[in-house]
Amino acid sequence: MTSTPQERLRLVGREEPTATALSWVMNLDDADTPRDVIDALGLAPYVSGEQPHAVAVELERVKPDAPLCPEAARTVRSSDDEGTRTTLYVGEGWTLRVARRTNGSAMLNVCAVTEELARTVVETCGADATVEPETDDSQVSMGFWHSGTHGPQRRERSISAATWEQIEGNYGTDIGAAMGQLMRLRPDEVNGRLLLLHGPPGTGKTSALRALAREWSEWCQVDCVLDPEVLFSNPGYLMEGAIGVDTYDESKRRWRLLVLEDCDELIRGSAKESTGQGLSRLLNLTDGMLGQGRDVLVAITTNENLSRLHPAVVRPGRCLAQLEVGPLSPAEATAWLDRELGDRPKPTVGPDGMTLAELIESRDDRARIQSTPAESASATAGYL
Repeated sequence: MTSTPQERLRLVGREEPTATALSWVMNLDDADTPRDVIDALGLAPYVSGEQPHAVAVELERVKPDAPLCPEAARTVRSSDDEGTRTTLYVGEGWTLRVARRTNGSAMLNVCAVTEELARTVVETCGADATVEPETDDSQVSMGFWHSGTHGPQRRERSISAATWEQIEGNYGTDIGAAMGQLMRLRPDEVNGRLLLLHGPPGTGKTSALRALAREWSEWCQVDCVLDPEVLFSNPGYLMEGAIGVDTYDESKRRWRLLVLEDCDELIRGSAKESTGQGLSRLLNLTDGMLGQGRDVLVAITTNENLSRLHPAVVRPGRCLAQLEVGPLSPAEATAWLDRELGDRPKPTVGPDGMTLAELIESRDDRARIQSTPAESASATAGYL
């Protein structure tokens, strides 16, 4: 029995090129994996023109027993690689690549002789393949971007997030009022694309962003970028992150907030010299051609002092919000401890106040596991 075109890895295009066929070459070496070969085989009929229509879909919360392929599908290749099982199926007029991950998500890529057939295969694969998320008001959906071996990838997860009302008392009076105004913001009130949260570690910047994701959940999807230095150095990654997950259904289209945590090097005064085009691309996304017509916001947390930030970042009109999150003042910290600890013993509040992390540590009486070398040992130790 001879191999079908979908089963052969044609290293040099088609044997008999036609007027509409594309000549292509794939080089294999010891750095390639079986998954790379499956990727190439899945694209072969699309590149050759035999199946010129392609459709892709990402599925979340996939049932463990979901087949993710039509009943008539024939398996021609499979691979288990780093937590991902990749399978190549073929059928009458179509080729299906399924990458199923251990985290419960899956990516389906179909190419077919017609677009209608490609979409039918995708719909068949996805029918009754996922479970509805459990309703939990304390959970909010958040996307996580990273750039892997196979390009930019987005994973969606549910995270716990308090309401602003529940955590408002963790912030000083002035910053709390500003944050409250931000939490109540709605799409028609957006007048800038950049959110800056700066201040010392442990002051509650991340907690505020989680609450923001919950308060904005009806109109804005919050995505956390795990490798922002790569995002702004790779135009393809930036385009995918800024534009790639929109829906063509305008009724379902939402704003997107990209969160970049501890991204000091991108926005400090020396950013132009240290990050190259990174700063320019950030500014272009928030106030340039790339950001035009895109419902994208960018939130950056930093430990940098405001005076050290690049002037282009903080100029009027660019920032939707610029929030300096600091420790609670002595009076505010004392009031927080009185409210949370009641009659229990309370630590002494110094003249600089206390950060939220310090207050929570005191409230929960968390004992820190640590080892401190004895002074005498360090002073007298020597080589034997």
